[in-house]
Amino acid sequence: MRHVRRFVALACAFFLPAGAFADTATIKPGFVQPFAAHEMVAAANPLAAEAGLEMLKAGGSAVDAAIAVQMVLNLVEPESSGIGGGAFMLAFDPKTKTTTSFDGRELAPASATPGMFLGPDGKARSKLQVIPGGLSVGVPGVIAMLQMAHDKYGKLPWARLFQPAIKLARDGFPVGPKLARTIARWTQMGDMPDIHRTFYHADGTPLKEGDILKEPELAASLSAVAEGGAKAFYSGKIAQQIVDAVQHAPRNQGGMTLKDLADYRAKERPPVCGPYRQWRLCSMGPPSSGGIAIVQILGMLQHFPESDLQPGTLSEAHLFTQASRLAYADRAKYLADTDFVQVPVKGLLDQDYIAGRAALIDPKKDMGKAIAGDPPEKHAALSPQVSPVLHGTSHMTIVDRDGMVIAMTTSVEFVFGAEIMAGGFLLNNTLTDFSLQPEIDGKLVANAPAPGKRPLSAMSPTIAFDKDGKFLLSVGSPGGPAIIEYVAQSLVAMLDGKMTPQQAIDLPRQLNLNGPTRLEKAPANDALVPGLKAMGHDVMVQNGEGSGLHGIERVKGGYIGGADPRRDGVVIGD
Repeated sequence: MRHVRRFVALACAFFLPAGAFADTATIKPGFVQPFAAHEMVAAANPLAAEAGLEMLKAGGSAVDAAIAVQMVLNLVEPESSGIGGGAFMLAFDPKTKTTTSFDGRELAPASATPGMFLGPDGKARSKLQVIPGGLSVGVPGVIAMLQMAHDKYGKLPWARLFQPAIKLARDGFPVGPKLARTIARWTQMGDMPDIHRTFYHADGTPLKEGDILKEPELAASLSAVAEGGAKAFYSGKIAQQIVDAVQHAPRNQGGMTLKDLADYRAKERPPVCGPYRQWRLCSMGPPSSGGIAIVQILGMLQHFPESDLQPGTLSEAHLFTQASRLAYADRAKYLADTDFVQVPVKGLLDQDYIAGRAALIDPKKDMGKAIAGDPPEKHAALSPQVSPVLHGTSHMTIVDRDGMVIAMTTSVEFVFGAEIMAGGFLLNNTLTDFSLQPEIDGKLVANAPAPGKRPLSAMSPTIAFDKDGKFLLSVGSPGGPAIIEYVAQSLVAMLDGKMTPQQAIDLPRQLNLNGPTRLEKAPANDALVPGLKAMGHDVMVQNGEGSGLHGIERVKGGYIGGADPRRDGVVIGD
């Protein structure tokens, strides 16, 4: 346990207050890189990470640990993820040397329609207008996905994995820094009855850091699922509580039914993979856009020398944002749920196509708004959508002593999801990840709502392999559509810049979602502004919480990891 406590103390020493950002120079002094010889957990909260490591030390698999982490995250970081939401899991099995992915994305209920988010004037209502209440809630998928993964890779009994979370829910736990500042920042959510009842004191004041929060109702729900498995969630009392919450929400009532819940199925899918120089990357495919976009971005960047992609340089910021523009242009037009839309996955990943896109990048000049390409695979004539940058997500990366690797990104979509609760847990607002405007310029948007459809996501759990096919590193992040940028930038920093996971995660963020070039406020980024503007970039320097990256790298004798100092994350191991 010496390793565990030391790692947690070090990570906690570098928490930053709201509105502050990590600059590499400010967090290096005194930092000791976390190392573990056998197994490691990088997750968004110390209590959640400890639950995961407890399962690993008990002989559990990385999947077992991920389940324990998720259940505790539901308590300590409810604004970001939980059993009322969805998730994507990427899993590398060293025994078979195969990588697979599990899709626990939420589904639109049978009552969903293409125009479900339109106002009386036929125009899309704003995302913040349609989030609160039942209309935005998709059928939750994380429990079904975790049971599917456990059936394949679990070692410990299912019920054992819920015990840390059940105990914390019953006995109480101290409110962490991120949850406390989220409650304080989003004061308007206190008007929603469930939020007020759970995250406010009886006198009407919000919970503060260090206050003890007990959640007996959630403890009962977790106990029921621990005993009855996924069936106890998708039928019976919990399912009825979800339906009641959705249909009788204080705003924007929805039409989810018990049949919608009973019909939900998680899916195992092949990952999307592609080369980056001598390495190989694998990530999540549709209904996430993350994997395809990351393979595209790095696939374009490999046509430029490593020397031009060193972290903190003007050339890296410029080339990275140009490749991002092109990938986001394709994402907006083509990416959606492949069960409903003919997505040209192979064409978008075709190396000749990616090389052609890279040729559009001028090393000296910003290209302005990029236009989607014409990938070499049949696809429908669709109109591109616009994605607002809103996020309420979490990520974990886990390696067990057998070498199994889990990268899992999990979400309730926006902060506190739909702001309504059932059985003690928050429900997601993931249906607002659909294009709120189903048609643009007379053409259907690929990501338009439909019954039984999964909304497009940017979640990008990613694993990189060395030239011999061995696990090298894994990384992922929250951040809405910007997740793609956070993960891709970190990969470039680790692979081309030879940075450790922590060094790469500490970097100030740079992104371009095919609009302005957005820079996280930090001295290193401030120095780039004049050069970027001279190249024609429309630069925006922003404050905000941004990324929540977690990563692990295999090194000689074990593993090193990194946790984002912008949030409450830690790296612990044994």
